[in-house]
Amino acid sequence: MDITQLITDDHHEQRRLFALLEQIDDSDTATLEDVWSYLSEFLEVHAASEEEIFYPALVRSGLRSGYTKGAEEETLDAIKDRNEIRDAISVVARHKVGTPGWRDAVAAVNVANGDHMAEEEREGLTDFRRTVALELRHDLGVQFIRFESRNYRHVLPIDRDPATYVREVEEVAAG
Repeated sequence: MDITQLITDDHHEQRRLFALLEQIDDSDTATLEDVWSYLSEFLEVHAASEEEIFYPALVRSGLRSGYTKGAEEETLDAIKDRNEIRDAISVVARHKVGTPGWRDAVAAVNVANGDHMAEEEREGLTDFRRTVALELRHDLGVQFIRFESRNYRHVLPIDRDPATYVREVEEVAAG
């Protein structure tokens, strides 16, 4: 088990669920609502898991490897992206399920989330695999899947200030 693979697996599931939504007829509002409910909660559990386990480890690895500036920038950007995704998700609730406005709002979440995932896969996850030993990635993977499993349907979306988030993580890492 490797936390970077678990995160990538979650990304694949997110892409799959967005693709499924695109294939459901607008008149099947019950299915659209159920799939969207699951997807939006999955997005938040994934985000909370990354914020709890992955990003602090990314910042710590940056501090250890001398790549602090890069790890900080990646984490700041990721937290900002997460806030944008949460904000886009909140817009979906303003529309009646299956309407063009609802579809447009879901598409906006897909774009924001897709941009975030692509950047994270190119940068944060790649850098992490290069600088963190497999044993630690395994240990973090166990923590990650446990956090996701324990918090499914119990995580509330909370926007975070990226600079404050990174500063607090660095303070904890510094001891």
